[in-house]
Amino acid sequence: MSLQGGPLPDSKNNWTTALALNAKREPISGSADGLAAAIRRGADLRIYTEFRHNEHIDTKSDNPELIQEAADFRVTYLLDNRWVAGIMSLRQPVDLPDGFGPRPSMSYFLYNQNGQQAVARPHLDGAPPSGEPRPSPVDDHSAMPKYHQHDNWDSATNAPSSNFIYDFNTYRCCVSDDWEEVLSHTADGEVVSGSIDALAEQFARGREFKVGIEGLCADLADDPASAPAHEVFAHIGPGYYYTGRKLFLAETHPLVRVRPAIPLAYSSRGWDFGWLMPRTDGFVARWLVDPYTLKFHKSDGRYAIRWFVR
Repeated sequence: MSLQGGPLPDSKNNWTTALALNAKREPISGSADGLAAAIRRGADLRIYTEFRHNEHIDTKSDNPELIQEAADFRVTYLLDNRWVAGIMSLRQPVDLPDGFGPRPSMSYFLYNQNGQQAVARPHLDGAPPSGEPRPSPVDDHSAMPKYHQHDNWDSATNAPSSNFIYDFNTYRCCVSDDWEEVLSHTADGEVVSGSIDALAEQFARGREFKVGIEGLCADLADDPASAPAHEVFAHIGPGYYYTGRKLFLAETHPLVRVRPAIPLAYSSRGWDFGWLMPRTDGFVARWLVDPYTLKFHKSDGRYAIRWFVR
C-alpha cells in the first residue's frame, strides 16, 4: 500500500506529517514553513520513503517489490531559522534483506527538506586508508537511473561521503511535536525565558530532555564569523543537577556536526561526530572524533542553548 501523505496521528507520540513530497520532490501536502516551525519547537523527525527492490537495492534482481522505509533522524538542524535538515546518527549500513553491510561503519545519512540527500561513512574496522582527503570521481550509477550523485569526497580515506538525490516514490517528513521548552539562555548563561527551577523540577520527575544549541558547527566553516545561523537539536542522556549552585549539565546522545550551509551537505573535512556536555551557564564540553583517523579530541565553547522536556 502506498501512503501519499496527510496527518497520521499516533495515540502515543502524536506523529503527524508536516511535509510530503512526490517523486519529483514537489510538495503535495503540508509545508516547509510548518516543518521548520515544528523543528524550532524541538519536534522529533522521522522520514518515510518508498522504493522498489530492483531499482534501489539490487538492480540485477527481477523483484519489483515495493519497500517502505521509515527512519529516525535523531539529530536535526534548523538553518537560517527556516531550513530543516536531519541526520541518522545511530545507523549501521544494512544489506537488505539479509543483514548488515560488508564493513562496519556508521551510515550518517543526511536529508534536507527539499529531498536532497547525502551520506558519510566513517569506517570502524581500522583498515588503513589508501589516499588523502580530496574530491573523488563520481561513481557509475547507470544501472540505477533514479540515483543522481552530485559529488564524491574522500573515497580513498576512512571517511568517504557524497551528496545525491534518489527519486523515492514518496517522501514524508513526520514529526512528534510534543516537547516543551523550559529554559532558554545566552552563551553566558543569562536566562532569556523559562527558569532553571522549572528545568530542575522536570528533571527530578524523570522526564526526557533535549537541547537546541545555536552556532554549534560554525568552527567547521571557512569563516566562522560569516557561517549561516543554525541551531542543532540533540537528545540528552544522563543529566546532573548541582542543587547548591543551581547548575544543570548533561551528556548528549552521539551527534554529527556538518559545515553549515543551505542545503546542508557533506564535503571534505566539513564534518565530524561525537558527544557534548552542555551546561546551563552556556559552557559546552566537546568530545569529538576526527572521522579520518577515529581519534578523539577535547574542546569546549560557549553557546546559547534551549532546553526541552517531554
